[in-house]
Amino acid sequence: MDDGHTHRAAAVFDALGAEYERAFGGSAAHHESLRRLLDALAPGSRILDVGSGTGRPTAATLAAAGHHVLGVDVSAVMVDLARRQVPEAEFRHADIHEMPLREASFDAVCVYFSLLQMSRDEQSALLRQLTRALRPGGLCALATVPLDVEDVPGVFMGRDVRVTSFAAEDFAAAVREAGLTVTHQESLLYTPAHPGAGPEPHLFVHGRRAHPQQAA
Repeated sequence: MDDGHTHRAAAVFDALGAEYERAFGGSAAHHESLRRLLDALAPGSRILDVGSGTGRPTAATLAAAGHHVLGVDVSAVMVDLARRQVPEAEFRHADIHEMPLREASFDAVCVYFSLLQMSRDEQSALLRQLTRALRPGGLCALATVPLDVEDVPGVFMGRDVRVTSFAAEDFAAAVREAGLTVTHQESLLYTPAHPGAGPEPHLFVHGRRAHPQQAA
């Protein structure tokens, strides 16, 4: 990931800290996405949580169900919060682009709203990298804000940000091009629990890495 993007993302989420969890942690669609993932996981699965934030709800929910969770985030403040709030999971302060991920080393990968400050090329490359890190048949749960925008300035919870995203159909296409079969897709509006926040579009996508014989 571009160093400028990384530093900006880290600065924004260092500043937000637990405020982000209060605004987004109550999303019913996020919790439903986690339930869908849990229903499909084998006991004791190894899960990578990209952009793990404060650890709640994603890592906390998955770890409470007995899974082994590794969370990765560029924000040192978020990682510190997550380690304190979800001690049963492991968290690393790192840029996921710079982490060596072994082929087929995870049963599932979660990527909830952690792509939006990356370029489109970076998002697509990361999706391919994460797909390779999944075992054949492994699961991926993703969420984004489906907008056809590229490096657009905006304000997020009072902080200046630059946002890049895909329209819903283009994001689903990027997921498929990364090597995942889309098994579920849901679009909705969500209003964050934050002063002055209005409804924003959210897209949840679940996918599965094909087995070699299926991909052939």
